[in-house]
Amino acid sequence: MTAAPPGTFRLFDRGSWGEARRIADILRKETIGGALLLAGALAAMVWANSPWSGAYEALRAVRLGPAALHLDLDLATWAADGLLAIFFFVAGLELKREFVAGDLRQLRRAAVPVAAALGGVIVPAVAYLLLTLGTGAAKGWAIPTATDIAFALAVLAVIGRFLPSALRTFLLTLAVVDDLLAIVIIAVFYTAHLSVLPLLGALVPLAAFALLVQRRVRSWWLLLPLAAATWALVHASGVHATVAGVLLAFVVPVVRSRRGGGPEAGLGLAEHFEHRFRPISAAFAVPVFAFLSAGVSLGGLSGLATSLTSPIAMGIVAGLLIGKPIGIMAATWLVARFTRADLDEDLAWVDVAGLSVLGGIGFTVSLLIGELAFGAGSALDDQVKVAVLVGSLSAAGLAAMILRLRNRTYRRLHQAESADHDHDGIPDAYEVG
Repeated sequence: MTAAPPGTFRLFDRGSWGEARRIADILRKETIGGALLLAGALAAMVWANSPWSGAYEALRAVRLGPAALHLDLDLATWAADGLLAIFFFVAGLELKREFVAGDLRQLRRAAVPVAAALGGVIVPAVAYLLLTLGTGAAKGWAIPTATDIAFALAVLAVIGRFLPSALRTFLLTLAVVDDLLAIVIIAVFYTAHLSVLPLLGALVPLAAFALLVQRRVRSWWLLLPLAAATWALVHASGVHATVAGVLLAFVVPVVRSRRGGGPEAGLGLAEHFEHRFRPISAAFAVPVFAFLSAGVSLGGLSGLATSLTSPIAMGIVAGLLIGKPIGIMAATWLVARFTRADLDEDLAWVDVAGLSVLGGIGFTVSLLIGELAFGAGSALDDQVKVAVLVGSLSAAGLAAMILRLRNRTYRRLHQAESADHDHDGIPDAYEVG
């Protein structure tokens, strides 16, 4: 892939080398997390459809935590409210890092994945609402709007090993923005009862946490209790506790100081925390959530067919398999149309189509929203789980077919990018003469 000349704008051209290396490191960790996520989901499905399915439900129902603080929650709730707060904390750090010090601090670069994420939320929601019209299931409209980056990257590890770095970066950023849009949707539309006092009380430990991290304090014995207090008070307010993860991430500084050096003055705590918590999120928090959430009894082929023919399931599958690709493609095309930007000369719109279909892989956040919309463990929630799994696997298969058609081109581009490296490890395109 060739870098765009100064003053011009190409979609998916190669960004800065430092950013490309950082993104590559993130993608490796998320790919491993995706494999663990799939393993956890598969184990849950096998157990839930075995003769010992009762033991699986009993495990989900085990309660832990102090009752005096209203935190005597079952394991399934701890996974959804607690572990996913870590997931959203990492997502918040990544998004802030991209927009403050990454390539996306340039408005024209940021416009593409942000617009694509918005399109990938709006169109699937509309598709779901159209297919569930008059059924009373409208509250599940947000289920097919989220892309699971770990799941998607696990698929890419198998069928898209040579995908150009610019396309991988686009997919990662789109998914992160997508996750943040999801947390806004959860906070605004899935908060049934709001208690103002605990929510205001959460501002106290949050402010103390912000003050310490702004002064580059890293002591876990100071920061973790404040983070836990913020989480507990947000949980008590009725707002979904994962929102606390994003709030905590947004107060962490990305750069040390802008005086006299800008981002070059040194990295802030955001990258330090990201390195510490991303492995925990990818290798533990998300797989455990998948294991405790994905188990659903299919009831044989007849039960599976019944689940998939319900309006809710059809709306979710259509949203993931049709709405997501259309929304992402349309938004990306509109950005290109109104900014008069062209695709990088080495790429074609079929590449964008393949990534757009890959964006239809929804899992972690889709399952979470399904539980919030219809109640964890309910019959409707079981339909959601089946539909999310079928829609995601179908999107993965279709994306694999599209991207495999271009594998020879991707291999050539990968070889060209590798050839750009000289003895000091810096691509020639990024050398400063």
